[in-house]
Amino acid sequence: VQLQASGGGLVQPGGSLRLSCAASGSIFSINVMGWYRQAPGEQRELVATITSGVWTNYADSVKGRFTISRDNTKNTVYLQMNTLKPEDTAVYYCNAEIRSNDRDTYRNYWGQGTQVTVSS
Repeated sequence: VQLQASGGGLVQPGGSLRLSCAASGSIFSINVMGWYRQAPGEQRELVATITSGVWTNYADSVKGRFTISRDNTKNTVYLQMNTLKPEDTAVYYCNAEIRSNDRDTYRNYWGQGTQVTVSS
């Protein structure tokens, strides 16, 4: 099982980006999926999560600007980021609780990270 993130890049303040993260492999089911970020010199922090029942949770700093969604048919989670600010600059990591076909329990998986830079 692996997670592959994409969609990062350089954007001006006020701009938008959409991140995607696809889970692949021998997957039985996926529970919570989410996005975290880590800025230089900072700890990794939660950005947003979404359950299999599409309940969502957001960090206060991104509420009203970011939207998390998922496509269960594609095992993919998205993060639409609008009105980006320089303080959103970080490496963004996707995360998912996945039960693979050869296990009875869920394990936590991380994607490789994608850089988001907000700068003029």
